[in-house]
Amino acid sequence: MKPLCGAALLLLVFCAAATAQNSCVCEKNKRVTNCRLENGQCRCQAIGSGVTVDCTTLTSKCLLMKAEVMGSKSGRREKPKDAFEDTDGLYDPECENSGAFKAKQCNGTTCWCVNTAGVRRTDKHDADLKCNQLVRTMWIIIEMKHAERNAPLNAESLKKYFTDTITSRYQLDGRYITGVLYENPYITIDLKQNSSNKLLGEVDIADVAYYFEKDVKGQSIFHNSAGLNVSIDNEPVKLEKTVVYYVDEIAPEFSMKSLTPGVIAVIVVVVIAIVAAVVVLVLTRRRKGKYEKAEMKEMNEMHRGLNA
Repeated sequence: MKPLCGAALLLLVFCAAATAQNSCVCEKNKRVTNCRLENGQCRCQAIGSGVTVDCTTLTSKCLLMKAEVMGSKSGRREKPKDAFEDTDGLYDPECENSGAFKAKQCNGTTCWCVNTAGVRRTDKHDADLKCNQLVRTMWIIIEMKHAERNAPLNAESLKKYFTDTITSRYQLDGRYITGVLYENPYITIDLKQNSSNKLLGEVDIADVAYYFEKDVKGQSIFHNSAGLNVSIDNEPVKLEKTVVYYVDEIAPEFSMKSLTPGVIAVIVVVVIAIVAAVVVLVLTRRRKGKYEKAEMKEMNEMHRGLNA
């Protein structure tokens, strides 16, 4: 029996060594499982969908969101002590095998249409909703605000830092970075990429913006990365707020009902201001007309007096 046990142990060690040799780490995405080397490249399965992802490039936003939702449900992600969940914009998406969002997304019996960034672009309807196409997001605006400083940042150094970071860390071709604007304390980055100038195999600006936003918030998707430590001219810069705006090739289809109370309030104030201005203008003209009539009446009486 001893020779058999020794052979079994040797086989077990050999299998373990072979498995270790074929395993790999997905540096671009830590929300994966079952990683293995294929032709020298690391490929893994995205958590939640099982779709195979290429670890040499960014993973699509749709697969990342699905993995994040599944991670939250299963408790796989370690959360800080005082953390609470921000579910605004986060849902369990339906993805194509390519990793792209399906044009129609649903949560139970409630459905809506999304763009290529997975952002809702219509009102919410029932399951009969038709989304004829996945509308492309051609322009993404990333707006950040840095903490209060004694002196403003150097605009050229800031532009170079973010341009270099986006091209190297997120692999986006520099021609898609159309602007880095600094208006103390606000930093605005413009990413533009339409379907006609995006080449096969290039990363999508929606994926870049998602990775970037997670990095800034300290929720990096990269393996063994705590996030993006912004440093301009060797001086650390703390970012307090990041907002991402999306512009589609076709305008979104929102009704008045879907507008937030804040937007509705602004519209109401503007309408009231316009109505008030019209009322003042009408009253002013009426008073002016009455004054001119009274003046003409006095002139006529004076003429009569002189003629008499």
